[in-house]
Amino acid sequence: MKHEMMADDETGLTSMRTLVVVRSLKMGGMERVAVNLADAFAQAGHESHLLSLSRSGDPLAPEESSVVCHSLPLKLWSRVTGFGLLLELLVRLFINPVMKRSLFLGTGVMGGMVFSLWLRRFEARHGRVDRIVFRGVGTFELVWTFRDERAIYAIENIINLRGSRWRRQLFARCLYLGRHLVAVSSGVAESMRRVLAASDCEPASLRVIVNPCPLASIRRQMREPEPDLPPFPYIINVARMVPAKDQALLVRAYARSGVELPLVLVGDGQERPRLEALVEELGLKGRVIFAGLRANPYPWMHHARLFVLSSRFEGMGIVLFEALACGTPVLSVDCPGGIREILKGELEHCVVPHDEEGLAAGIQ
Repeated sequence: MKHEMMADDETGLTSMRTLVVVRSLKMGGMERVAVNLADAFAQAGHESHLLSLSRSGDPLAPEESSVVCHSLPLKLWSRVTGFGLLLELLVRLFINPVMKRSLFLGTGVMGGMVFSLWLRRFEARHGRVDRIVFRGVGTFELVWTFRDERAIYAIENIINLRGSRWRRQLFARCLYLGRHLVAVSSGVAESMRRVLAASDCEPASLRVIVNPCPLASIRRQMREPEPDLPPFPYIINVARMVPAKDQALLVRAYARSGVELPLVLVGDGQERPRLEALVEELGLKGRVIFAGLRANPYPWMHHARLFVLSSRFEGMGIVLFEALACGTPVLSVDCPGGIREILKGELEHCVVPHDEEGLAAGIQ
């Protein structure tokens, strides 16, 4: 699959100055895609910049040497103003306890102002930016008071309807009203349309642009030496260990399948202790291998006999593209999002029912 990018003819420019903004550059699918997008802009001949809204020293970095990386510890600078710290405390103490996940209402006010000041200084040094791409709702929340026609807001995952109507309207108006929205799959776009309709909120635009997948880079990295690779065939899952990725379903289905090949889980997160306990409970110790976080997961994918995705939902499921790029067969539960936009045609048989029995049968 080739990089999907905003066409130059939208701006009338043969070359653009682009700025990709992401909450952090920790190891994760959304963060990796932000780096891939910055690389893709550079490969297309644009002047590409990548901004992390956290302290420097993040582990992910662009491959293209021409991508210029920046860091802005946004929360720190917002708190230093004093007013930002006051707003954050007010929301934390009085609003967030009665309206969950509303902390951004306080932090994003000064966050948007700090980002505007940073952008002004950036443009004084580098010149005017033609496209600003914010990736992920968590990034939008940090700067929600920032408004600019050049800004594109990329939605990475399914958006769910939560809470009362007035709460949905408040959140939608802060994050989506009048903005240019991009969904990474048709499934994500459909969930966004439901949220907007239920919130009486109209964006400036909403369209689908799938994530870039750098095939040449993946195929180069999958051949890099990896001393920790198991010397035997195995099944693999690569994902953060969080409820949405539902590795617990995978472990139970693997136990039910009776397949003798070991199961390797690459990743880490809050669910790991529960998964380790489940492995003990099912008598799978020694057959399920916890490989931890890997800066380069592609050798692990390449040498696997099967890649399995067990998520409750996926925005695009870029990890399926990556496994296929490594030449590894894939299997996925049928979940909301973009996986059926990947596993279609001759790959449709790789989708199984989203339950323990269906996944076990698929593994078999």
